[in-house]
Amino acid sequence: MKLYFSPGACSLSPHIVLLEAGLAFDAERVDLRSKRTASGADFYAIQPQGYVPALQLDGGLVLTEGPAIVQYLADLAPHKQLAPPAGSLGRYQLAAWLNFIGTELHKNFSPLFDPGAADALKDYARANLARRLAHVGEVLAGNEYLMGKQFSVADAYLFTVLNWAGMVKVDLSPWPALAAFQARVAARPAVQQAMREEGLIPAD
Repeated sequence: MKLYFSPGACSLSPHIVLLEAGLAFDAERVDLRSKRTASGADFYAIQPQGYVPALQLDGGLVLTEGPAIVQYLADLAPHKQLAPPAGSLGRYQLAAWLNFIGTELHKNFSPLFDPGAADALKDYARANLARRLAHVGEVLAGNEYLMGKQFSVADAYLFTVLNWAGMVKVDLSPWPALAAFQARVAARPAVQQAMREEGLIPAD
């Protein structure tokens, strides 16, 4: 398998999951401005929408969309318990969290990275984020991870998205449970390795 990624982008989530699952893979960096990969390939030819993550499977098929990719990876290593079994109630709860993070958190961060976005849109996004983050903070105040005591692929996605807060000056201090969650996830060896490989923290 090959993961196409951009440092610190939402592709960090499947990068973490690949390492947590102990799966063999290659990783290739994508310049999201030029849409060229590190090897010089046209990224549009690999992922027609031009955004990461993209996971090229050994047979050549390219799987896109982070929530789908991380569930696929979790199912390749069921013994790691990164996702509840398919068909279980827990699996649907996991899907609910992945959708919530994608639509209510990830997409509300997007305007804050856009220098051309109107101030009114950014203010609206910040207000939405505050409400959604308060909900997540309440859940994590009583749990180590989103699904309880077990780390899941949803936690990898949440960690990735919350990392953007400092870049766009979203204050997380009203929700101490979020900072505790970030520290807990950041301490995981697979997360440390993924961040080193993307140049987000210094190499050992």
